[in-house]
Amino acid sequence: MAILHLPFEEEELKSIKAGDEVLITGKLYVGRDQVHLRFKEILDRGGNLPIDFEGNGIYYMGPSPAPDGYEIGACGPTTSQRMDPFSPLMLSKGLRVMVGKGPRAKAVLDAVEKYHGLYLQAFGGCGALYASCVKKKSVVAYPELGPEALLLLEVENFPTICMADSSGNYLPSAIFV
Repeated sequence: MAILHLPFEEEELKSIKAGDEVLITGKLYVGRDQVHLRFKEILDRGGNLPIDFEGNGIYYMGPSPAPDGYEIGACGPTTSQRMDPFSPLMLSKGLRVMVGKGPRAKAVLDAVEKYHGLYLQAFGGCGALYASCVKKKSVVAYPELGPEALLLLEVENFPTICMADSSGNYLPSAIFV
């Protein structure tokens, strides 16, 4: 079992291999389709993103409303493929850790290798488990997007599987044609 602390150190990423079980602890950004689209638009105009990817990761999360007394509702992964058109660009700008579910395009896996990142898969159907790993949630940008806003989670022992590692290795189920 590997532990990934966010923000991470480069050596920490290199030690995680495809197939490893990985527990994430630290600060994990949440961004889905609309956040990625806004990031691309900002970068296309030569602007600066509202976050620094250095040492950080992003989770493709499908949130639900928080019940009374809880920090967050069920917060399982959403389909990573929807971010594929944006992921190589985000990796080129410093993103190194992506967490979601399902296979990725070959271009994304190639970019993971090129930029020495990781694609970690969270488990579908485990939204309540993931909610229990969230210690704090805050909105970072784009609150008008509601559940699609850019969030920051503080997580502890957030379980994932490494599907693609920084050396270019990936599990066969990590790729779609």
